[in-house]
Amino acid sequence: MSARGADPARAELDARALAWMREADWRRDERRFDALALDLYAFQFAHCAPYRRFCESRGVTPASARSWREIPPVPSGAFKELALTSFPLERAVHSFRTSGTTMSARGALHLDTLELYEASLLPSFRRHVLPDLAADARADCLVLAPSPGELPDSSLSHMFGEVLRTLGTPESAFAVCHSAAEWERVLERLRAARARGAPLLLCGTAFAMVHLLDALAARELRLELPPNARVMETGGFKGRSRELSRDALYAEIEHRLGVPPERVVNQYGMTELGSQFYDSVLLEPRAPRRKLGPPWAAVRIVDPDSGEDVPDGEVGAVAIVDLANTGSVLALQTADVGRRLSDGFEVLGREAGAEERGCSIAADALLGGAAP
Repeated sequence: MSARGADPARAELDARALAWMREADWRRDERRFDALALDLYAFQFAHCAPYRRFCESRGVTPASARSWREIPPVPSGAFKELALTSFPLERAVHSFRTSGTTMSARGALHLDTLELYEASLLPSFRRHVLPDLAADARADCLVLAPSPGELPDSSLSHMFGEVLRTLGTPESAFAVCHSAAEWERVLERLRAARARGAPLLLCGTAFAMVHLLDALAARELRLELPPNARVMETGGFKGRSRELSRDALYAEIEHRLGVPPERVVNQYGMTELGSQFYDSVLLEPRAPRRKLGPPWAAVRIVDPDSGEDVPDGEVGAVAIVDLANTGSVLALQTADVGRRLSDGFEVLGREAGAEERGCSIAADALLGGAAP
């Protein structure tokens, strides 16, 4: 069952968010964002009991919140402890889960519709990763990740599946490599894409990129992909074979693939969010590299203890208000630290102890304990 058929108030909120996502005129509108965020906060406060308890422990209710900046962000660790939904859980049609092992809990984002998730991801991906392509143009996409069929609870695989379906050429494909023979097929696909001359997009986790570079190095190969090629990577920079800094990874991508750092885009996203953020390098090639997102998602850099915004340029925890999260919780405090850069932000790494603190808060305030 879709959210629209279940609750008229929720359907109206979804419609307002979707209308914004489908507009061709991409621009930030503070008044519009504030109005929708506060209305969505009121709905989620009323329909998600754990979130309501958490907000009450912070002394912030819809009656007292005057701005989206005052909406309490839930620590990302809370999603490992509770099903944070603003709809009856039995109406979930899909669940995305964070990566983890059998020994650790996995966070989950439960959805009663995929429409907002998909409506948010496509224009944002096109704008930041394929800004130089015509509106009806498609790219040869090679994705170093499992397909949605292989990994249905991965939000990243789902995103890549939508990208291939909507923005990719018929030659686009997923590639998951576990052997030398499979890496040979990947290299053949890259050579074939180079020969076709269509815009080329290589996507995957930084972990996968390290292994591609290792496969090239083992063969003493350099591919020299065409000038229209670009790489989109996401996640950390640690592989089983070795660990690379971002600068070192990008230098090897340029050396082995011929794609310069200014054509490598890092994506910043989370399973618990419906929207993603991207490096600005392709959209604004002469401006400083920073993370940019869609106008229906906003970022605060906050003091992790007080929750107050830190001055521009200072380091704090990354907190996000995402209007695509209509069925869950719109405000999330990540376990990452960063700083604001002009109209965007920079991610600097993980905050020590943030995940443990998030789970602790989840088990206390969200379950009805006393305020910390």
